[in-house]
Amino acid sequence: MVSFIDAHRESYGVESICEQLPIAPSVYYEYKAREREPQRRSARARRDAELRGQITRVHAENLQVYGARKVWKQLRRENISVARCTVERLMRAQSLKGVRRGRRCRTTWPDPATPRPADLVNRQFTATRPDPLWVADFTYLATWLGFVYVAFVIDVFARRIVGWRAARSMHTELVLDALEQALWSRRASAGLVHHSDRGCQGEFKRLLQHLQIGGVTWDDNGVGPRNKRGGQ
Repeated sequence: MVSFIDAHRESYGVESICEQLPIAPSVYYEYKAREREPQRRSARARRDAELRGQITRVHAENLQVYGARKVWKQLRRENISVARCTVERLMRAQSLKGVRRGRRCRTTWPDPATPRPADLVNRQFTATRPDPLWVADFTYLATWLGFVYVAFVIDVFARRIVGWRAARSMHTELVLDALEQALWSRRASAGLVHHSDRGCQGEFKRLLQHLQIGGVTWDDNGVGPRNKRGGQ
C-alpha cells in the first residue's frame, strides 16, 4: 500500500488515497519517516535488518544450498546469537530456500486431452447420511527402501477411511483394490458418487468402466462447477 500511495500521491494526495485504503495517513507518514531515519525503527526491525544481511551472505557463500537449519548453525559458529525460528522467518520473507536431496515424487499428471466425467459434487463435500459420497486420492510416503504409495477412499459423512491399499509403485490395481475394499466393507447401494481428481497415470478410463458396474457413479473434480446432475 505504501508503494501505491507513493505512486499516486502527487495526483490525489495522501489523505484522499488513505480514505479508500485500510491505512491511516499517520501510519503512512510514520513509515516514510522511518525510511529516512532508520534509528526510529523498533529494536526488532533494526535487528531483522542486520540479520537479513548476515543470512543473505551465508546463503550466498554456500552456493545457495543451505536451508534455515544450516544457515542458523553457521551463524552460531560465527558467534551470531539468533534463534532458529528467526532465521526461518527471515529466509521465508526473502524467499531464500535450501536444496533438498532426493528425487521429487509426483502422483498426479492431469491430461487435458482425456475425456472426463461430469462434476457431480460442485465442491459441496457434505453428506447427511453414510455412503452417498466418497472421495478418493492417493499419496506417497518416503521410506528407507523407497517410496510407498497409498490409495484411500473416505466416506464424507463419517470422515472415515472405508478402503485403502499400499504398493511400491503407481498402477491401476492400487486404486481399484482400495475401491473394491470400500465396496465390499460398506455394501454400498446405487446412487453413491465416487469423487476423485484428474490424474491420468491410474488409467481412470478403466476405473470409470469398473465403477459403472456396481451402481456407483464416477465423479471428476473439474476446474469449475458444472450444472449437469445426471447419473446419480
